[in-house]
Amino acid sequence: MPLEGLEHLSMAYGLNHYSLDRDLRETLKYFLGYEPDLNALGKYTGTTLYEVAYRVDRMSPPELIMWDVRGERAEVTWLDPMERMVIRDLMLEYGVNKPPFTGGSWHEHYAAINLIGDPGVACIFTITIQTAYALRKYGPDEVRGYYENLVGLKEPLMLGATWFTEVQGGSDLGANTTKAEPRGRKWVLNGYKYFSSGAGIADIALATARPPGARPGAKGLALFVVPRLREDGSLNYYVRRLKLKSGTVAVPTGEVEFIDSEAYLVGEAEKGIYYTLEDLMVSRLSNAAGSVGISRKAYLEAYHYALHRRAFGRKIIDHQLVRRDLLEMELLTLESAVITHKAVDLFEKSSSDTPPYTPLYHYARLMTHIAKNITAYNAARVTMLAMELFGGIGFLSEYMIERWHREALITPIWEGTSNIQALDMLEAIAKKRAHEPLLQDMEALTRDALDKKLANTAFNHLTETLKDLASMSPQEAEYNAKYALEDLGHSATIIVLESMAAKLGEERLHHAASLLLESVMRRRPVPRPQEKVLEDIISLGGELPL
Repeated sequence: MPLEGLEHLSMAYGLNHYSLDRDLRETLKYFLGYEPDLNALGKYTGTTLYEVAYRVDRMSPPELIMWDVRGERAEVTWLDPMERMVIRDLMLEYGVNKPPFTGGSWHEHYAAINLIGDPGVACIFTITIQTAYALRKYGPDEVRGYYENLVGLKEPLMLGATWFTEVQGGSDLGANTTKAEPRGRKWVLNGYKYFSSGAGIADIALATARPPGARPGAKGLALFVVPRLREDGSLNYYVRRLKLKSGTVAVPTGEVEFIDSEAYLVGEAEKGIYYTLEDLMVSRLSNAAGSVGISRKAYLEAYHYALHRRAFGRKIIDHQLVRRDLLEMELLTLESAVITHKAVDLFEKSSSDTPPYTPLYHYARLMTHIAKNITAYNAARVTMLAMELFGGIGFLSEYMIERWHREALITPIWEGTSNIQALDMLEAIAKKRAHEPLLQDMEALTRDALDKKLANTAFNHLTETLKDLASMSPQEAEYNAKYALEDLGHSATIIVLESMAAKLGEERLHHAASLLLESVMRRRPVPRPQEKVLEDIISLGGELPL
């Protein structure tokens, strides 16, 4: 039977998105020592999931059901039956969330998030595995066992959620006002979570709240597990509305209100912020892996379109400017895959750590900030170039490529904006000395590089970036933090690529490292203007109050 689906609207539909992704396969082989067989998932994500995600985005978004037919409060979110099908398939048949809990690797889980690509669907698996991770590692006995339902080891399947954000604080978790009160062996929560992905579909959620007498700020927050239903079977929290978003349609994001909601304390109350930040590493790595997936989908669309489209008497892939754009897109996507799995590797090796943690954990956290930031900006750039390559068709919402650019734009925001990642990087360096194991690791990898001279050039750039930060005032360091985050990431990626080239015998990876070195190394630090000049520029000549 001939295909009668997205092949009319997409150049990447019907392809095996794993077998075609040499970058992902080689990256996994480097870190794991073998290439996992994800071909069945690659075929599924390039066909069934590709079409279902398009359908949900265009025609069938989630819908909040406030009241049921019996006149009782429901507060459940309806998902398209096809979306429910792919969630079940990915959970059970393809085991997206299983590897870290069954003796497998976090690399395999994040490779699956990459292949899923669609950030709405991927988010459902991310917030679910975040919940499972916290439950198994720190959860109380009453609910700990539910992690098996969340990762697909036991039925009925369950979905999780992580509800930390409140309207008055956003990324500033220390501004959270949700209160927690002990009540017997449980706690009750009262408060309002403003950005709550998984609203109306989560069976169990993680939430931050402040116990009585807790200190102000983020260190006064404790972490809790909140079931959807109370022990008596009634609703335990309320979904006030769903958000209208420009992308990530497949995951319902809403506003959740706790009114004497039953909850269980996770671990020790005074360590809640540490558990929360550790759990955010899981989702920040997912954000990075998802960004790689978005970039790869856009590249597959653009590359195959360039093979097909003719202009000025020849296929557009034969035009040098188009080839140059494709080269940039591929280099940025390769860089994203490598830096993501370097961070994943460090997280996996430190995932048994508990507060106050080891230097390896702090290094993993530093690399996670770097990977989250670089991959997000690369996804925005790659999808923009892909849209441009399509020309006017690229701006039409009926075709797939337009959606990938929309989806890419959430990745610098989700799980902490790039500014937050940069500030957290400074904190990890200044307070946790996380740059010290970074330097040791990169120096060792440089010794194993295929082109030691090139790797040394990148290593010297990395050390100079750190020296520059150390020599700055706090104000100057903050001004340059995002630039430093980028430079550390580019330098580290080039060094890892040279190590990969040597270990795998792939000269292509050396050439990619050389091209990245030429294209991304810039003069740092950026001089900060005098305050008067800065204010004059950003206030539009004084018309905006600062």
